[in-house]
Amino acid sequence: MNHRRNKTGLVRLLVTVMLSTLVSASYAQEKHPHYLHALSDLRHARGWLTALGENNVMGREMDAVAKIDKAIGELKRASIDDGKDLKDHPPVDAHAKHKGRLHKSLALLESALRDIKFEEDDMKALGWRKAAIHHVEDAIKANKQAINDVKNDS
Repeated sequence: MNHRRNKTGLVRLLVTVMLSTLVSASYAQEKHPHYLHALSDLRHARGWLTALGENNVMGREMDAVAKIDKAIGELKRASIDDGKDLKDHPPVDAHAKHKGRLHKSLALLESALRDIKFEEDDMKALGWRKAAIHHVEDAIKANKQAINDVKNDS
């Protein structure tokens, strides 16, 4: 009898946690849809930079990936965590040329930056937003430098 009561309590706890997570994600999506879009773009840009993940991922690309990771961390600290893994992004064309991957990543980073720059009314999130903007701008610089490196190698 006691075992059944414990099991019922555990099920209730799990349902409560799941519902609160859904409500929290829904609130974030309602209040900050631009941040959620930015998170999606950042993960996708990261995917393009690491798509082939072999020897052809150069230092500047890894710099961009590190900055993307920091920007994602800042957005999550601003309570805009969609709970998705870094690898949760649309498929990346594994046959795309190196330069093409860099250009695709750059477009996604620029889109994320536009989304993050939307007006923020939560004073607590302003510092995290500012840091995320800085990290994305740095990732864009590294991405552009990588494009320039590829042009110089050709």
